[in-house]
This record gives sequence, C-alpha cells and structure tokens, in this order.
Amino acid sequence: MSEFFQRNADIIQARWPSLFDRLMREDSDKVDAVLTEGLGSTLTVDGVQLTSRHDRLAEARFQATSLPDDSPALHLYGTGLGDLQAELLRRPSLRHLHVYILNGALFKLVLQLLDHCAWLADPRIELAYAGDAAEIALPFFALPAELVLADDFNAKVRDRLIGEVHLTYNNRTFDIADPALVALLDQSLPLLRADRDVAELFGSRAGEGVLVIATGPTLQGHLPALRHLREQPGRPLFICVDTAYKPLLAAGIEPDIVVSVDHKIRLHHLPPEASARTALVYMPMLDVDTLAAWQGPRYAAYSDSALYDRVRDDIPRGHLFVGGSVIHPAVDLAVKMGVSRITLFGADFAFPMNRTHTGWNDGDLGPQLAVARHWVLDGHGQRVRTQLNFRGYLIELERFIARHPEVAFFNTSRAGALIAGARFDQEFCP
Repeated sequence: MSEFFQRNADIIQARWPSLFDRLMREDSDKVDAVLTEGLGSTLTVDGVQLTSRHDRLAEARFQATSLPDDSPALHLYGTGLGDLQAELLRRPSLRHLHVYILNGALFKLVLQLLDHCAWLADPRIELAYAGDAAEIALPFFALPAELVLADDFNAKVRDRLIGEVHLTYNNRTFDIADPALVALLDQSLPLLRADRDVAELFGSRAGEGVLVIATGPTLQGHLPALRHLREQPGRPLFICVDTAYKPLLAAGIEPDIVVSVDHKIRLHHLPPEASARTALVYMPMLDVDTLAAWQGPRYAAYSDSALYDRVRDDIPRGHLFVGGSVIHPAVDLAVKMGVSRITLFGADFAFPMNRTHTGWNDGDLGPQLAVARHWVLDGHGQRVRTQLNFRGYLIELERFIARHPEVAFFNTSRAGALIAGARFDQEFCP
C-alpha cells in the first residue's frame, strides 16, 4: 500500500466509512493502466487517456467553464486525477461539490498514485458511488474518459449522463421549422379530422392486465405461448408496436391494438389486409397511404412535441408520452386505459442471441448488428450488445415506470436489457 494511498484512505475512512469499506474490496490490479507522456503526463486505461497528456490543469479550467459560476452546488461524475475538483473548489460561491465514482477499481488505483488529500478533505466535498442513485443530478460535468470506462455497477447512471449530454443533438431531428415535417403534418390533416380521438380509449380497461409487445429478439421464443393465450377466454388485451404487427400475424396472432408514431413506417410494416378487427393508434405525420389503407378503427393522438401546437386547439386529441421509441406511447396508452398490470414482451433494448429484431432481417429496421458498439446489462447481470439510441429508450421507459407506481410492470425475458422497475414474470422467465 503506497504512502499516497494511506493518506488518501485515512480521509475517506474518516469521512465516508461505508464507502471506504466498499473501496477496499475493489480490485485495482485488474485496471490496465500505463503512464502516457507528452508535454506533461497522464494515465491511459484500456486505451483511453484519463486527461490531457500535455496540460491537465488547462483542460480542467476549460471543463469548469461549462458549469455555472454562481451555482452553490455542482455534481461531478468521475474522479479523474483530481484536477477538476481542485479547479471547482476555487470558486467562493460553491457550497457543495458532489463527486461520484464511475469506476471503483480505477478510483482506488489513482488514490495509490497521486495525493488527493486536498480535495478529499475539503468540507464541501460529498463522495459517493454514482450507481447508488437512481437518477442523475444537475448541473453536472461528466469526465469523458470515465463515461467510457464506467464499470457495471455504475452503468445505468453512465447511460443517463450520456443521454443528457446528447439531448440537444437528438432533438434537432424534431425541429418545428423543418419544412419536411410541416408538410407531413399538413398531408395528415384530412385523416386526422376524420379519425377518432385516442382519449375515447382512456379509462376503458380499469384494473385489468395488458400485454405490450415489442419486436426485440426474445419475442420469437414467446410466440407459441402468445398464440395459445390469444385464444383463451378472459385473456388480457394485446397491444403491439408497429414493427411487431407483421411477425405477430405471421405467427397467427391478431393484436387488439397497434401503436405507430414513426413517419418512416410504410405498408410493408403495417399490411392492411387482415386489419379489420385491429385498432390503430397513431400520431399525425404517419404515412397517409399506410393510414388510409388500414381497415380497422383509427385513433389519433398527440405527443407533447411543439410540432403539434398549431393543430391542438383546432383538432383536439388525447396525449401520449413519446420518449424516442414507439414502446413509450404503447405503455402510456395502457396506463391511460386504466390497467393495473403491464407485461412486456420483446422489450429488449439490446441484441441478445446476436439478433436485432424478431421477424425482420438484420438491418431492416435500423443499424446492423455489426455496428453495435455499446452495451447494457441483461437480466443475468451480463453485458449484452446494443446501440446508443436503444439505451436512451430504455432510460425513458425506466423513468416512465418510476412515475407510475400504481401500475405493476413485468418483463418476460432475462436475455434482454434489465429494466429497472419491472419485475420478472415467473410464468415466462422463472
């Protein structure tokens, strides 16, 4: 044990004894770290530089400028080499600096290599593992290297941080001034005026259970059971997302409601030939040819997007939550129908079994498996490949579940992403 570590550890043990005990159990020997030199020096871990190798202090000063000068409380995700902590603690207005560990083994290693006593001993510092919190705090700065190096325990918070950092970029897709989106909305207005209001469905299934069926790879294994259940009297309502409709039909399963919000959905996703007994819940800007061909009842809805502001008063329709994926309005519809239990099928947010979807070829519905560079933890606590937007969709579903404690959510597979707030259904995944 190094002299640096002993002094650093003494402060941590005195101020945060429970955290100290956890830290001592971390295996810093497994961290593949090497010294990287330039005009200065830093550590490189698994090929990722923790800081600049030329001027760490200048980098920390630049990072600090992204945080408000007058905020009495700031949140720093990642411990780095202590440079940003020292810079932020120079601010006289700062009363609380919350520092969150994103990689426990890495933090233990840097405690052995450098003197961190000054910032650890500062009474304004609060130190914790990021993964102990269910949600992120604002305003924050997340050290870029540690977003890459975050360990499994802190991965869910890491994903929320990345989602927040990307929020402005992601929302550019839905610019209300985009002439293409305006044109799509204008094209949909005649059907929108003629179709029914989704609010007619609200409250219609009070206290019941519902199945919400997505298109993840694990749906494939449940198709025989779903087909059998569909034939039973007193069965739950079947709500599916648009891309699950075709594979369900192919398996002999007729859903009760299909939910669709993506303007890229076309007739080959929603073939109308067998749709007479299935309701379609949609949002304006869905392809008008696909809408017009649907034989069953159609119900229109809005999200809270500003795109719909110019038609809300003239054509009032019920609201459904959209968090980037069609799974969100599908579960929100179920909640607004008054159900007490939602069972999720194919809600994988990942690529288990090296597949992207059920019933579609690799790449048909988006990026191919080969370009998946990210991961989430599955129901067994193992890493499973995914893509960045899927992680964002998962986060928004978890937040939605947390906002609705009155509804019991169940997941039917451990092979897909672990969904916080959803228990495993023992009938389908004991």
